[in-house]
Amino acid sequence: MNALLSVSDKTGVVDFARALHALGIRLISTGGTARLLQDAGLPVTEVAELTGFPEMLDGRVKTLHPKVHGGLLARRDLPEHRAALQAHGIEAIDLLVVNLYPFEATVAKPGCTLEDAIENIDIGGPAMVRSAAKNWKDVGVLTDASQYAPVLQELQTSSALSDRTRFALSVAAFNRISNYDAAISDYLSSLQWSEDGSAATRAMFPAQANGRFVKLQDLRYGENPHQQAAYYRDLHPAPGSLVTGVQLQGKELSYNNIADADAAWECVKGFDVPACVIVKHANPCGVAIGESALQAYDKAFKTDPTSAFGGIIAFNRPLDGAAAQAVARQFVEVLIATDFTPEALEVFKAKANVRLMKIALPPGGATDWARGQNLMDIKRVGSGLLMQTADNHALQPSELKVVSRAQPTPQQLQDLLFAWKVAKYVKSNAIVFCKDGMTMGVGAGQMSRLDSARIASIKAQHAGLSLQDTAVASDAFFPFRDGLDVVVDAGARCVIQPGGSMRDAEVIAAADERGVVMVFSGVRHFRH
Repeated sequence: MNALLSVSDKTGVVDFARALHALGIRLISTGGTARLLQDAGLPVTEVAELTGFPEMLDGRVKTLHPKVHGGLLARRDLPEHRAALQAHGIEAIDLLVVNLYPFEATVAKPGCTLEDAIENIDIGGPAMVRSAAKNWKDVGVLTDASQYAPVLQELQTSSALSDRTRFALSVAAFNRISNYDAAISDYLSSLQWSEDGSAATRAMFPAQANGRFVKLQDLRYGENPHQQAAYYRDLHPAPGSLVTGVQLQGKELSYNNIADADAAWECVKGFDVPACVIVKHANPCGVAIGESALQAYDKAFKTDPTSAFGGIIAFNRPLDGAAAQAVARQFVEVLIATDFTPEALEVFKAKANVRLMKIALPPGGATDWARGQNLMDIKRVGSGLLMQTADNHALQPSELKVVSRAQPTPQQLQDLLFAWKVAKYVKSNAIVFCKDGMTMGVGAGQMSRLDSARIASIKAQHAGLSLQDTAVASDAFFPFRDGLDVVVDAGARCVIQPGGSMRDAEVIAAADERGVVMVFSGVRHFRH
């Protein structure tokens, strides 16, 4: 049995090769890998010795030879293939261990040049991997160090790899080649040449977009029962994102569960202090901060107890027993937290259908862009995609512009910033009333901003909440003064909006007339 090893990432390869040698498997290798194995005292046949042809062109050509690819591609069940191997003195290769030049890591480095990128495009490696993967019935192909241990265990137990294992390795190999080629395409098609052709700069959006996603699970159905669906994650997901979560108990997540859970989690992890977000149909219906998870939940629930029924609840802190007992009194579909204490888990043992999800937040504050945030947003349209940079803007107090005669108090400023943070996650048109770190009324997704304002007021009335002296956030500018009048009539004393309307002066004059604070953020947060 022959194994050919040629790896760029040499993690674990010496121990793996040593174990193969102990099983009586002959080792064949190239370049640096061969030297590494020789230095470890292992007997190695270099590829140049196997092919009778030296490595050349600074290593660009070393395995592109019939004695390599013939050994990988020959079908053992075909007499004519076996005869061809014998006639040309080609030995069969039964195991291929290859990982590729680090193209993705190279182009991710600041200052990567086109020359650096080109030299890290592997040619011989992908060619061998494709040959071995095509001939999976006879050849096992390993493309990642994580495969060494299970393959070795099977070889030690059975002396050979099963068809099932070789096929799984083949699928993994073709997936790796697909991802590798897509990364090369993404990079090269993002380069834009200067008019004189002297330099290439990298554009944000490549000429061809090659999405790479890994299926996590099939779902019972999609948004509606007549639709089929599956759940995928990015090839390299951001730490702290929804797809990194672990479900601790409960029924399988549905399509709508996942969509709503993402909305809740994205909102709640934006707070540095203990916070709770309750989402229903992709919109926050209650958001609050507090000194504890329990206090944050109690305040969030008061915003809209009716809509909270059957909602998704997310905490940016571990859930303790006290908060768990409070949440357990209502019907909840999905409960998300950074962790669950033993007492909290015990509370929900009696509610086996409740889906508990644990998502660990990475280090860093809530304004850290890397805190599990997407860098790009993608929306499907008919036979196409819309791509944009994600709305990751975190408003800072220094960016605010007070445009009214009335100036905000420190408390009003806190309420305005809180309301603005919530409005970012409410479907447009969005109007959000807040006070003391708590949403008091949320109006979402209406065709008219005026209607959103009215709905937010009605929601507060139904929940028995007073909107007196509240802060209001509008995700986009007020096109007329009528929307401002509605929120002020409801009790608002300060308003934050992006500004930028042709009638800004009219709306500012209305704020001064009504004696309320108006602050411009300079940023719009449409969420369609």
